[in-house]
Amino acid sequence: MSQWIVIQYMKEISVSDVRVVPWKEGDEAPESLIAAMRARRPNDELIGIDRVLLKSFPLAIGWNELLRRVRAEFSLELEYRELIMLRVAVLNHAEFEWSVHYPAYLDAGGTEEKAAALRHLDVNDSQFSVQENLLIRLADQSTQRVSVDADVIEKAKILFGETATVEAVATVAAYNMVSRFLVALAI
Repeated sequence: MSQWIVIQYMKEISVSDVRVVPWKEGDEAPESLIAAMRARRPNDELIGIDRVLLKSFPLAIGWNELLRRVRAEFSLELEYRELIMLRVAVLNHAEFEWSVHYPAYLDAGGTEEKAAALRHLDVNDSQFSVQENLLIRLADQSTQRVSVDADVIEKAKILFGETATVEAVATVAAYNMVSRFLVALAI
């Protein structure tokens, strides 16, 4: 799916069934906030979640900064972060989140076959590396039951180091926040 098609889809879905009236061009908003939000998006286009976040400027500022850092500054490989984001989207039934991160996952080195496998609740682990399987397990446990088994964290520390383990857990947590926001407001 081309980036332009994804953006068009995100624009259409963002206004159709959303449960609050999204911000629109011409509505009041700090110009620096709008610029920062546009800077994170392909073609500087605000998408549905951005327009709903702009209902609360403090929320939009904090959210934009947190997610910018997760997406751009973590040492955990981007392909792994995008894999986590897709898995969380599946578990929380967040189609909008999937539509945003599917092309990003492919751009980061993920494959269509692996993305398709992530859509199943019981993932066929033979399609994934040891590292990917561990991240899927981490995402599943944290998303579905909040608690993560100690052995999962210990294995993550061995495979990725402590910093990237913390970042993997934070990526799961951040995108659970995103998906819950999206689903609750029908974005």
